[in-house]
Formats: sequence, structure tokens, C-alpha cells
Amino acid sequence: MDDRNLMENMLLLEKGVCDLYMHGTIESSSADVHQTFSDSLNTALNIQEQIYSKMEDRGWYKSEQAEQSKMDCVRMKFSS
Repeated sequence: MDDRNLMENMLLLEKGVCDLYMHGTIESSSADVHQTFSDSLNTALNIQEQIYSKMEDRGWYKSEQAEQSKMDCVRMKFSS
């Protein structure tokens, strides 16, 4: 397993952790539990962002800029 595969797996796992914490936050039955899940979610989101940034720096995760015409089309679709 090379570094790229390892980072891809780490990113995928961290996204899964974020999903679990988000659902825990939504479904929590008390303010204390809600806050704990919310804090954990924010921490996990920061870790996910760090992994993504490192992958992007190495050219392993590329994102494309959306064309303005496509963004305008989607904006119009959801504004009506």
C-alpha cells in the first residue's frame, strides 16, 4: 500500500466518522450528549480538511472550478 492509497483510506474513514458524529448530534437526547457529539464532529471535520489539504498539495485530490453558467443554472433551478 503506497502513501496515496493510505491517505485515500484515511480520508474515506474520516468522512465516515464525520457522518456518524453528525447523526449522533442530530439524534442526541440531551444537551450534554448533543454538545459532545457536536464537538467531536467539529474535530473530525478539521482532521478531514487537513487530510484533504495534504492530498491536494501532492496532486492526489484535484477539484475542478465550476463554470459560472453551470452555477447559474443550478441557482435558477433551486430558486423557483
